[in-house]
Amino acid sequence: MTMKFATQKLLTLMVLSASLGSTLSACAPVIMGGAVMGSLMATDRRTTGTQIEDEGIELHASARISENLGDRVHVSVTSYNRQVLLTGEVPNAQDKQLVEQVVSRVENVRAIVNELAVLGHSTLTQRSSDALVTGKVKAALIDAKDLYANAFKVVTERGTTYLMGRVTQREANRATDIARSTGGVQKVVRVLEIISEEELKNLLPKPAPVETKK
Repeated sequence: MTMKFATQKLLTLMVLSASLGSTLSACAPVIMGGAVMGSLMATDRRTTGTQIEDEGIELHASARISENLGDRVHVSVTSYNRQVLLTGEVPNAQDKQLVEQVVSRVENVRAIVNELAVLGHSTLTQRSSDALVTGKVKAALIDAKDLYANAFKVVTERGTTYLMGRVTQREANRATDIARSTGGVQKVVRVLEIISEEELKNLLPKPAPVETKK
């Protein structure tokens, strides 16, 4: 958790905000037709505002953890729909609780899943391996034609893969099976919000009206 990392996150948030604004203004006619907005909602089921809030939560939480605990902890903060997943390592149980308390005071956080382990810091080799596993799981989700891969956020820490997102029970079960069968995944933890098939149907893009020749 360094200030360099926090600055990079801030730049990411600024770029995201700018790109979202330009996309919405440039593509207004398409959005009015329903195609682009429907596609965005189907792949990332958060509102645009919530996506920006999640970026802000990750940025501010990481910065505050660094300010309060410094380099003695290694914490990754992942926010989806304002639910925060904490992964990484801390030296003791007191620091584990302190991290959670610090994050709970960040604006817009509505829930915290504290998966921090009381262990020494993971090595660069371990983190590289986790990043590779995350990439393999994402690729496998993309290959699954019956899933919207971008409806999921994937995080891997010490061989445990976490799945986040707003999905139906069918999608949750399917994604879990895919993750479990991916090489390098030792365990799957679901941090998912389950929605009904009817709710999913309402999120899917509506078919464009067919023009009939007169």
